Amino acid sequence: MRFADFLKNTVLLSAGVATVLALITVLSILTTTSGSLAAELSIAWWALAAAIGLALGRRADASPPIARLLAGARSTNMLPEHRPAAILLNRLWPLLAVTVLAGGLAFLAPQIPGIGAGFAIIWALAWRHQHSAVSAIEERDGVRFYVLHTSPIQPIALQRTPGFKAMRPEGLV
Repeated sequence: MRFADFLKNTVLLSAGVATVLALITVLSILTTTSGSLAAELSIAWWALAAAIGLALGRRADASPPIARLLAGARSTNMLPEHRPAAILLNRLWPLLAVTVLAGGLAFLAPQIPGIGAGFAIIWALAWRHQHSAVSAIEERDGVRFYVLHTSPIQPIALQRTPGFKAMRPEGLV
């Protein structure tokens, strides 16, 4: 799976998790008798989380962890095996686990999925420009970065393959 596509899918899945957890929070607040304070605090937390995520994700260039990961990618001329679902599940299983756990605990306290939704909002907004930064690096250098299938507990590993380099005249952007 291409690394830029992995980053894009991570952002979309995080936004989906935030939506699901927010919906679970609202539904669990509506079923309780004293949900007014919990609703107000959840909405305030989501607004604060959105502000934090927007502030963290305002940069258009690759973040330092992504830049280190790209620099450490091993080069090869062969494409890795194409297993996007396995790679997404292998790398994003903590997101799935937190979603299931927070959604299940909504019956005990509606604040738990509300807190989880806020962190998912931060994650989605903070990483929203990273796929385009990686794509720009790929286009500039004429390479493609792919996520390798590794153990879920090992750090993510990338593979660099030859790609197409964009040849643009100097005056054009």
